[in-house]
Parts: sequence; C-alpha cells; structure tokens
Amino acid sequence: MILKRGLIVDGTGGTPLRADIAFAGDRIVRIGDCEDAEGVLHFDVDGSVVAPGFIDMHGHSDEVLLVGPEAASKLYQGITTEVGGNCGASPAPLANTSLHEKQMEMQRHYDAEPQWADFDGFFRTLEATHPAINFCCLAGLGTIRSALDCIGNEPLRDDELRRAERLVREACEQGAIGVSSGLIYPPGNAADTAELIALARAAADAGSGLYASHIRSEGDELVEAVDEALEIGWRSGCAVQLSHHKASRRRNWGKVHDTLARIDRARDRGLDVVADQYPYKASSTGLDVILPKDVNVGTRESVAARLSDRRYAALVAARVELEYGGRWHEVLVASVSSERNRHLEGQTIDDIAAATGRTPVDAALRLLVDEQLDVGAIFFTMCEDDVRTVLSYRQTCIGTDAVAQATSGITARGKPHPRTFGTFPRVFKRYVRDGHLLSLEEAVRRASLLPANRLGLRERGLLATGYLADVVVFDPQRIADTATYERPQCYAHGIRHVFVNGVPAIRDGDMTGARPGRVLRRGRDL
Repeated sequence: MILKRGLIVDGTGGTPLRADIAFAGDRIVRIGDCEDAEGVLHFDVDGSVVAPGFIDMHGHSDEVLLVGPEAASKLYQGITTEVGGNCGASPAPLANTSLHEKQMEMQRHYDAEPQWADFDGFFRTLEATHPAINFCCLAGLGTIRSALDCIGNEPLRDDELRRAERLVREACEQGAIGVSSGLIYPPGNAADTAELIALARAAADAGSGLYASHIRSEGDELVEAVDEALEIGWRSGCAVQLSHHKASRRRNWGKVHDTLARIDRARDRGLDVVADQYPYKASSTGLDVILPKDVNVGTRESVAARLSDRRYAALVAARVELEYGGRWHEVLVASVSSERNRHLEGQTIDDIAAATGRTPVDAALRLLVDEQLDVGAIFFTMCEDDVRTVLSYRQTCIGTDAVAQATSGITARGKPHPRTFGTFPRVFKRYVRDGHLLSLEEAVRRASLLPANRLGLRERGLLATGYLADVVVFDPQRIADTATYERPQCYAHGIRHVFVNGVPAIRDGDMTGARPGRVLRRGRDL
C-alpha cells in the first residue's frame, strides 16, 4: 500500500517533507521515493497532509464500542486511538453498585447487558467485537469505590482503602494504563487527597503510573485543585494528566495563566504533568452536577426518590438557585433517556421553565427526578481567550471528552456537545488555518506524538519506518468541523483516508466497514 506525493507531517513538530509512504501489513516500511516499490493499492495524496493517526487523549467510548464498534464520529475526525476510562468512570470492575449502575445505564441506552466483571473480561469482550479504532483504558476510582459499595460521602476507611488498592493493582495487572478520578462526581468526590495518593501509588507500583484527573474544581477553587493534582503526582510517583483543562464562570476567567505557570514549575522540578483540552467554550456533563455534594449521595434511584419529596426538593432548590440563579439560559439539555422527554433535548432550562410555567430550578429538578438523574447537559461557562491560552500551551494534548457516535442508529443519542463530532478538525480549521494560533506541524504533534509519549505507546504516534501504520490523510484547506450546538450530529469535512494498523478504515472520505482496531494493554502493547 503506497501513498504518493503527500506532505508528510511526522508528529515531531519538525519541518514537513513531500514524499511517498509505503505500508506492508500493519507497518510503515518506507518513507521517501517509492517509485520502485510494488503496491497492491496506490493512493494519490498530492495536496494532502499525511500525519500519524490522531490520539484522543480523553474519551469516554468504553462499552459504547461494544454496540457501536464502527466508531464513526472518531474516524471522521482522524482518530485512530482513544483513551477511555476517564473522569473516575471505567467499564470495570463491576460488582455491587458499579454493576447495578452499569446494568441500568446499558439497558436504558442500548438495550444491552454487561457480560464481564473485570478489565480482562472487558478487554476480551471488546477484542471479540473488533472495534474500528485502537482503545486503551484507565481504571476509574469512582467505579472502584462503587464496586466496593463505598458510595457514601466520606473517605475510605483503612480496610476499604486496602480493598480498593487491590482492585487498582488487579486492573493494572490486567492492562489498565493507570487510574482516573472524577472529583466532582459521586462517589469519587468523597475521596480525600490521602486516599487518592494511596490509590495512585498502587497504580504506579503495578507499573501503570498515570493519574488522570477531572480535578475537584474548575471554577472558584481551580488553582487549589491543580495544586492537589500536582501533590498527588509528587507523592504517588505517577505522571499527572489534567483533564479538559479550563476555567469555568466569568469570575474565574484568566486563572489558566496561573495554573499553566504552576504546571511549568512542576515540570521544571521533574514532575511529568500534561494537560488536555477540547477547543470549545462550553462543557458537557450530567445535569445532576447542579446538586450539592451532600444531596447527590447514593444510587441514582435513591437520589431521585429523595428529590421527589416536595419539601426536601424545595430545600435543595433554594441551595441550587444560589449557585445557578440567573444562569439557566447557559444550561442546555443534551440528552434524556425517556421518549416522553425527548422533545426537551436542545432546549435550555430557561426554555423548559417558560414552557411549563415553572421556575427554572424547579424545572431542572423535576427533569432530574423524571429521568432518574440520567440527563446530559451542556454548560456555557468558558471564554475564548482561555481556550486559546490553554491550546497554545506546548504541553496540551487534544481530547474529545466524548463517546463514539454515529449520525443514525443505536449510538445516535440526543443532541450531544459538538466536540463529539468536531474536536480535532476544529483545531485544524479554527486554530491552525484560520486563527494561526498553532502551526500545522505543532497541531499534529499535539494530536499524535505528545499523547503517544505520555501514554508510552509502542511504535505509534509517529510516521517512521517500522512504526505501526496508524495514519490520517487530510486536506489542509478543507478540514473543518461542521457540528454545531443546534445540529451536533454532523461528520467533519476534509478527512480523505484513515488507516488503522495499516488497514483503510476511511477511504476517499467514506467508511470502508473495516474494523482493524486493537485493544492496547499495559504490559503487552505499551
């Protein structure tokens, strides 16, 4: 297989080279003049960029790849590898509450059931499904707490911590690449710093020394939350990944200058710390994040049951209104589980309140109760200056913070954040071609070699002889995101070809149906 006359942007950030590139099997075998090489397939890629396949440093596809292994929204962005298990939530281990929650989630969304209990079982199940992209996974510390039925609002006791450490070691021995925390989500938000250090150290001791964190605050206590993550790195021996780095709410805009300076100082002292980002001014997560920490305790069903009591709900509403009052027009419903509320997708909480004659906070709480807390939402809380500041930082990777979706079928849920379909092409259109914030070579490095080195991926993330042939070919003048908040389920433009392990998954802008991805396990593949 030979790609002819492309502009080779190899992932290092160095000067591009106009050359041919040849694959044999799953490997790159030559870069240069391939006129004398015999190939079964020839691709004329004159005028196109040839780059390493993009690595989604922060994804959430996990078990979604079992029902949608085609991973269309990822491939059409040029993504060939995804890191899952982020924000403290992973597909394993499943027992007790984590099993119950995963069963309920998969039944509601995909009419499916989990058929595994641990990471080895999940990885084997995924391998049998043959995903279109490569996949590696972190062990979520929130999921580990749930597997132990530790879903209260307090740090783990000594005996519980020892059991959690065993689960971390087991996950890493079975191939998890590290651990993740989601410190705004229950039950992981009950962990104190000492608990997080102990569990991160267990991962490091097992040879999977990466701690990725949705930190405890991205708003008023952003700086303190970054300091906590850095402390966990220092004291555990783990490298640190600051997930979807941002500053939320106007009064916190600009704090990213301070946090990036702190990252630089830590790096200068020897700590391996990197950030990732999606290039949008809105975030997306569950609507239940509006609930106070002491309210959102227990299973989804138990929280919803308590909120269905009018007197209790009124007390909660008063507290929620103190935080969100006057900002409900910034909160957009992205997804619900029930058909009866499907018409609310794409509406703001203010819209819903006006249509129902309720106050916005009452409308939000009633929707949470009606959907058993399973409501996705989009929050418009960031500013463009901060987005540009974080993206221009040399140690920022790119991540979608999204599941793999399609524009139709079982994975086409709701009106998701446009990052689901547009993250990587948006970087190249808005911040390379139009905005000149990054050079083409630097943007490719952020999407390939930087995350590959951070993950320890063997022979990926770089166009070099002998490396695995994860390759994207795109038109630098046409690559663009087309997904919007109003019409989010739209594939990006400008991706001509995508090769995963040497096999064309997208050819001439169309999916081939091939599913050549691999499950990448720590200790075996990286």
